[in-house]
Amino acid sequence: MYKDLNILVSSFPIPPPPVRHETEEMVGVDGIIDVGTTYDARIMTAKCKMTAVDVYDYELLRNELFRVMDSKEAFYIVRDIEPGKRWLVKYNGNYPLTQKAERGKFDIEFISFSPYSESVGTTLNLFTTDSELWQFGMGLLGDNDSQTYTHTTTNFRIYNAGDIEVNPRRHDLVITFKGPSTKLKIKNNTTGDEWSYSETTVSGDTIKLYNIKSLKNELSIFSKTNRKLITLAPGWNDFVISGTTGAFTISFDFRYRYL
Repeated sequence: MYKDLNILVSSFPIPPPPVRHETEEMVGVDGIIDVGTTYDARIMTAKCKMTAVDVYDYELLRNELFRVMDSKEAFYIVRDIEPGKRWLVKYNGNYPLTQKAERGKFDIEFISFSPYSESVGTTLNLFTTDSELWQFGMGLLGDNDSQTYTHTTTNFRIYNAGDIEVNPRRHDLVITFKGPSTKLKIKNNTTGDEWSYSETTVSGDTIKLYNIKSLKNELSIFSKTNRKLITLAPGWNDFVISGTTGAFTISFDFRYRYL
């Protein structure tokens, strides 16, 4: 419910992801050839009721609704039935209001250009029930000791509780290394991805892999790396770091994504 607007969402189902099959045809060959399937944008519809103080207030409330739903910029929606997940959406088409005195009702269609929702919390938030960021059905381990995203050893594991790969070309992923090193290498043995840096760092330096960027103390070092990226497969990812020359920390900050 949008409490400030006195709007009650009576129904907001999430439909299955629409699929797009890519095919080819060959002369003289029966049937068609399957060359892959992708998911299309997600369309979802909310059924809403709006209540104003009186018919005059209704006009003000309606105008405020228009401002809130302005879709020149995308915005996030969190359904109260799934408080740990959010959808990045724009409203899709018109939503005519049916008015009766100080009350109105309307159906509004949203489009998520991604077929996936994402976790409200990130991996650097606490995995506790009182944080109000998580819910059942998100694939969490329920154990803060094993589901850890900051490490100080050269061998460790990173858990991706989502349904899909985290790919920094399309998703936010921040890997932060702090400490001394010479020719630092970070390798995900699960995916085979390896990132390397040809120079050195000292205590107090920070290396940050921010999506497709490679930064040292917030300055680009991309040309001094092997120009590779780290991805995270669903489930456990086994990492190994080489080139460290003293005490260090490394952290992984990202959101889980769900079908």
